[in-house]
Amino acid sequence: MKVNVYDSKGTVTSKSVTLSEGVFGLEPNNHAIYLDVKQHLANRRQGTHKAKERNEVAGSTKKLKKQKGTGGARAGSAKSGTRVGGGRIFGPRPRNYHFKLNLKLKRLARKSAFSYLAKNDAIMVIDSLNFDSPKTKDFINLMSSMNLVNDKVLLILSEKNDNVYLASRNLGKVKVVTADSFNTFDLLNAKKVVLAENSLEKIEKILN
Repeated sequence: MKVNVYDSKGTVTSKSVTLSEGVFGLEPNNHAIYLDVKQHLANRRQGTHKAKERNEVAGSTKKLKKQKGTGGARAGSAKSGTRVGGGRIFGPRPRNYHFKLNLKLKRLARKSAFSYLAKNDAIMVIDSLNFDSPKTKDFINLMSSMNLVNDKVLLILSEKNDNVYLASRNLGKVKVVTADSFNTFDLLNAKKVVLAENSLEKIEKILN
């Protein structure tokens, strides 16, 4: 699959690149994508939720009323979960939501996500991207030239570039990552994925 290459000003050049069939031309595996996204979202959870149970609620342990003769149900503690102000029955406790996935499955999920994007013409390639200074205005001008101002964009660079990252940091719809740090959720959460040309080789090496 051939894709046109944009220059650093966002203009289409006469150059094009061929995307690897082994990464961008697979038959997508939906279950692999599901598991990888599920793991990513689970691993992001803090798991610090907590509700007090009856043994943790402050209050008297005195029996509320006598056992028999009142005409009502017996009641032994104001901390009971069935009473207002009592503890919660089987409430949430702090826990770790992390779980493990095999590396081959995670690679398959990323390749499947790339293949979906390629089929929907959602992948763009830019020749080189480097700003002299971290100005958001320059980044907005680039996005405008590529008609991406109103789209969610994932920009994948071959290596860390502080000027590009800082220039895009204030833009809520843009995320900048490197070729060794993107994930399936980021790929599918973006409407367009912009790849630096020199990141293609690194992506294909990592995923293969």
